[in-house]
Amino acid sequence: MIKKEKLEVEYKLYRSINFNMDDSKWYKKPEMIVAFSALFISVVTTIVGIYSAYVDRSYARASVWPRIEIARSYNEQSFELWVTNSGTGPAIIKHAEVTFKDSVIHQWKDLGNIPNFIQSHLSSRILPSQQKIKPIMFNYKKRAEIDSILRMDDYLTINICYCSIYNECWETDRNNRLTEVERCEINEEDRFLQ
Repeated sequence: MIKKEKLEVEYKLYRSINFNMDDSKWYKKPEMIVAFSALFISVVTTIVGIYSAYVDRSYARASVWPRIEIARSYNEQSFELWVTNSGTGPAIIKHAEVTFKDSVIHQWKDLGNIPNFIQSHLSSRILPSQQKIKPIMFNYKKRAEIDSILRMDDYLTINICYCSIYNECWETDRNNRLTEVERCEINEEDRFLQ
């Protein structure tokens, strides 16, 4: 009997030393608190990592964003159309659509008998950041020629569709109105070829 009592005393002592762990709730045990703390920290770290990747991707896209602008310039001797990439990344020009008096033209010579013009290729090219091209330039000798070209310019519309290196695409016009598009598509009959 003494042995049995001795065992009971030892068992009570054992339980008191182990902080009555057998009687406590599972979520109050120290090892469970440590485990939940580690799990919480892991979840927070994962969320921060995902958000950081999102911010990095947004920054990468913004750092190579192209911005095509169309402008004209003229003086006493010449008239020029400019296409400028004022963005921070290269513009991949997919196509241009040029109309004159609501009729699609495919080449600058379709404008009529205009002497002394110089042309550059506009469609299907890459325009680096902060670079510009002159799709067309007219040289003239008489004031009547500039008036004729300026009247012609009033009926000339240009739409350019271009993409970034991330395949995000936009369309712009002579008023530099920018419209985001899913992709650059055009009927082949409407494509400007030069």
